[in-house]
Amino acid sequence: MTQYLKLGDDQSPVQLDLNGDNSTFKVVGDCAWAKTQDEITPDFLRARIEPWLTALFQSEHLNLLVGAGLSSAVQQLATGALPQGMGWITDLKVCKGEIDSYVTMSAKASGREGGNIEDQIRSINELIKGLEILTAQNLPVPPAPPGTLPYRNFKNELVELKSELSRCLKLFSDSVSNGEKSIRDAEPNRKNETFNYLVNFLMSFASRTATRDRLHIFTTNYDRILETGAELAGLRLVDRFVGSIAPLFRSSRLEVDYHYNPPGIRGEPRYLEGVARFTKLHGSLDWYANEGAIRRFGLPFGAATVEPFLEVEGAGAANYQKLMIYPNSVKDRETSEYPYVELFRDLASATCRPNSTLVTYGYSFGDEHINRVLMDMLTIPSTHIVIIAYGDPLGRIMSFIKESGRQAQMSLLLGDHFGDLKTLVDYYLPKAAIDRTSIRMAELLKSRGLYPAAIQSAIGGEE
Repeated sequence: MTQYLKLGDDQSPVQLDLNGDNSTFKVVGDCAWAKTQDEITPDFLRARIEPWLTALFQSEHLNLLVGAGLSSAVQQLATGALPQGMGWITDLKVCKGEIDSYVTMSAKASGREGGNIEDQIRSINELIKGLEILTAQNLPVPPAPPGTLPYRNFKNELVELKSELSRCLKLFSDSVSNGEKSIRDAEPNRKNETFNYLVNFLMSFASRTATRDRLHIFTTNYDRILETGAELAGLRLVDRFVGSIAPLFRSSRLEVDYHYNPPGIRGEPRYLEGVARFTKLHGSLDWYANEGAIRRFGLPFGAATVEPFLEVEGAGAANYQKLMIYPNSVKDRETSEYPYVELFRDLASATCRPNSTLVTYGYSFGDEHINRVLMDMLTIPSTHIVIIAYGDPLGRIMSFIKESGRQAQMSLLLGDHFGDLKTLVDYYLPKAAIDRTSIRMAELLKSRGLYPAAIQSAIGGEE
């Protein structure tokens, strides 16, 4: 597979192809730091990539946007098998032809060959709203003229469609649960190795000096892989939920944080290490709506289904329409409904500010409402986006880079080499530690002129 690499001083992404089958690469086209006949090893690439990422990760504001690629990487690493994607529900009982046609049309409009269960759920939601409008007057169904087909009974279709929505949400939640369960039931040694890599991945970002703002992690995933990795890493996640028994989602965004008092020092609290802010942009498998509020219930990682937990919360009846897993929407409906309006406001306020770096991993750039925020972020000259992805089958990543017009503010690590979780952690991500000795060594190398100018500038800008 072709790899693409672009760091801050590259004019455009540099194409790297495998140089035979010896795990080295060769440059294709023009490149300022290598020639076409050179054998480029991962160690050579590490010498360029790791210092650059280390400098960026110590920006004043650091944000991490995680997409489905991380869940797929963790599941594949733990089980040794490709994860099963979300399929297509073929047995819709109401308005199947209309829904399938609309899903196919909207999927093509967004640059995808076909729709999936997320598109179907979104379309059913929109159709329910339309039928509710058509039946708002509660008028009886008129008799059809002789020799014509009977009029459709929209009231009955509305009732049946709401039942279909619950069934689809159950299938959807079960598919997410099965992904977690496959990781939980994996062979112990593989599972331990996988979670060690996940911990190192997270701590590479979360290990920041106390003078910097907290890492803010955003994800479009519904599973709890990130939360599980944070628990194993001892990383405290601060989100909008408050409480212990059934945490409640709060709209008030107070700057809550963790501090400690050093021994012998009074009145001078310091930041506690191992703390990050956390936002799930599309909801979560363990969020539900109840009595006008959003709560999080105690769902174990790898639970086969959420139904018994929903039955408890719903006083004996599992209502999957209360489950807050909100699929993607072409028309950005989720950005104007509670609680998603609050979550996307957090994304915009965290990224669109000076001296901010955003790293995306496993995000396909398929959500236009997120892409618009990233475009706005790039209008601030001191911001930077690092894109790390296993592949770009639909060309969305390259299109985003081209359309942004801000290539100097973007770095790219694209391909099955750079996007592989193990390779990324082993070679290219900064080590997961706040090490004063490394910082002093970096300053020494800078004073001796051994770092590229771009990295010297980045380190020189730190406090």
